[in-house]
Amino acid sequence: MNSYPLIYKAFGESTLLIEWPGEIDQAILVDVLQFQSSIENELCDVLIETVNAYNSLTVIFQSDIISFKEIKEKTQRLYQLKFLLIERKRNTWKIPVCYDKEFGIDLDDVANQNKRSVEEIIAIHCMAEYTVYFTGFLPGFLYLGGLPKPIHTPRKSTPRLRIKKGAVAIGGQQTGVYPSESPGGWNIIGNSPLLFFDPKLTPPCFARAGDLLQFYPIDKKEHQKILREVELGIFKIESKSE
Repeated sequence: MNSYPLIYKAFGESTLLIEWPGEIDQAILVDVLQFQSSIENELCDVLIETVNAYNSLTVIFQSDIISFKEIKEKTQRLYQLKFLLIERKRNTWKIPVCYDKEFGIDLDDVANQNKRSVEEIIAIHCMAEYTVYFTGFLPGFLYLGGLPKPIHTPRKSTPRLRIKKGAVAIGGQQTGVYPSESPGGWNIIGNSPLLFFDPKLTPPCFARAGDLLQFYPIDKKEHQKILREVELGIFKIESKSE
């Protein structure tokens, strides 16, 4: 089990920020999530919320019950007691994507920049398993690690003001799906008909940090079929747990 030189700092009157080495790494993510589970389990009576990112954990606590010095000392002790850390099960989610040129409006640019065919870009994008590191930017926007290096593509120099809901995109060394219509500067290569955020559901997003995603290609006809089933609430996302 890995152990890291963590940095603990105040982030407001009732917030503790815990930082790991500044890199995107699956071992760091596992450590962050296990520590998060331990804190939520052991300090639940003084917590308001915890929020993870690539290499940090924000701990929001009830400052009228516990001081910053006390919460810092308690979390430091918890990290030293590694045997208290709780293992979290994770799911692998299969995500359908239509890479038709109607949706993949930047596919040709991505292919040209990487000196590959459009078919190769799609195949490479679908062959990887992507780790969900955290949710941010928009509700249901999953930050994914694991994009194969051969299709890393810089973000667009001029962001678009409007990107369609469900757009699947590449930005630098990351890929993701826009859960709602929004501005954005990533390269659009396809569209997923799935609903990535629904406030009526608990939880509102089916995936969480630590889960895996794998994309698979569908044609326009299948995209429309799944879209209708999602709207009717009858589509079940294929997944497996481990």
